[in-house]
Parts: sequence; C-alpha cells; structure tokens
Amino acid sequence: MNIDFQAFMVLALIIAGVIWAADVWYFAPRRAANALELKEPVIVDYSRSFFPVILVVLILRSFVVEPFRIPSGSMMPTLLDGDFILVSKFSYGLRLPVLGTKFWDMDKPARGDVVVFRYPGDPSIDYIKRVIGLPGDRVTYFRDRLTINGEPVAQIVKGVFAGSGVAMAASGGSLREEKIGDVTHDILEDARHFTREGEYIVPEGRYFVMGDNRDNSNDSRFWGTVPEDHMVGKAFMIWMNWDSVDSGVTWSRLGQRIK
Repeated sequence: MNIDFQAFMVLALIIAGVIWAADVWYFAPRRAANALELKEPVIVDYSRSFFPVILVVLILRSFVVEPFRIPSGSMMPTLLDGDFILVSKFSYGLRLPVLGTKFWDMDKPARGDVVVFRYPGDPSIDYIKRVIGLPGDRVTYFRDRLTINGEPVAQIVKGVFAGSGVAMAASGGSLREEKIGDVTHDILEDARHFTREGEYIVPEGRYFVMGDNRDNSNDSRFWGTVPEDHMVGKAFMIWMNWDSVDSGVTWSRLGQRIK
C-alpha cells in the first residue's frame, strides 16, 4: 500500500490547528471562568506542540527538499538499490501540497537531469530516471546506441562492470561513459537482458526518460513520456546507503553528488 505522506501531513496539520484554535478561542476562556477546571487537556497540549513541527516539516518537504529511497537497480551505476537521496523540490517550480498546482515557475528539466516524477500509469508511485528527450525531440534507441534529433550521443566504452554487494547482479555488463546535454555520466549495457528499441517523438509538455541501466529499466521506451506536471524534483545528492546484500552502510557513497 502506498501512503501519501504529504496528504497525511496536511491532514495532521489541519487537525492540530483546529484543536489548538478551538481551545484558544472557546475552551480556554471557559476553563478560565471556572476555577475548578484550569487544567489544559492533553490533546490540546499535543496539538499546540506538534503544530509548528508539522508545519516546518511540510514546508521543507513540499518546497525545499524531500528524501527518497531507491528501490531498484534501474539507475545503476549512478544509483544503487538502497541509496537514500535528496531531491530539490524547487528546481522546476513550486507546487501546492497535495493539489500539485504550480504557483511559482522556475527552470525546466534539462537533458541529463536525474528526476523524480509521478509514474504516469499510477501517479501514486514515484519513479526516478534520467531526462533524455525534451518536448519536440526525436529520440532513437537502436543496438544500444542513443540518437537525439539525428545526432548520436557521445559514448565511450570503459570496460566490464564489476559490482559488489547489491550491485553484484549487474557484474559482467558493459560500463560506458555517456555525455548528454552538459552532463557526463556512466551507464550500463547488458546484452543478457531484453530491451526495447525504436524511434520516439516527444510531445509538447512532456519528457522522454530512461534509466542508466539501459537494458534493465522500465522507462519511456515501454510506457511513454512524462507530463511536465508529474515532475516532483531534481535529484542532487546521496545522503545514505544501505546495502541489503552486505547488510551494512556503504560509507563511500554518502554525500556523493548525483550527476
């Protein structure tokens, strides 16, 4: 079951605020008029204490930065299953909590950005991929080569990928360096896995996204493009990693910038 944490926080804020306000404006004066009932109810004390805490957390997560956990290997080698990342919520504009209505415009997603977005097939689920195609682009993926608007994307073979821990499953794949837009990053190609090939035209207001683990990623090649209003934010840092295979923290990944 997917829990909408933002909606939960908004509801908690409203409940705490209503209880606190009702006590200030109605119940507290009545208690003051009756010397036998001066003790404040516990629920009011909790509401007054938690209201500012909930408000600050909601503002930070809605408008500044939000933590996410990587649940799969589709973005290897950039991100691993077990990485905990931070996502900038203001990079692409500010949106109202729960409603998602944009009220402050900022930059648009650029080629090469690693983005978190609401999956078009089920907006209650968050996905993370890399932006490959912008509105109006023609994207071609054939024989492990990516072409954008007729121009092949620069790629250098670095050798065989040798993963450890949770990344062990990808060992043996081809590790390559790719430059898309202004971003140079590593990708994985693995002929042992099936991938979808084809040519795609990106509609206006939408973005074509792919995983860095090119032959093991459920992305725009399979389910289409991402609407602009589904963008949650831009991933920029790994703040924690827990390797479920080695059962420990991978300290070398902490604080790494995502590119």
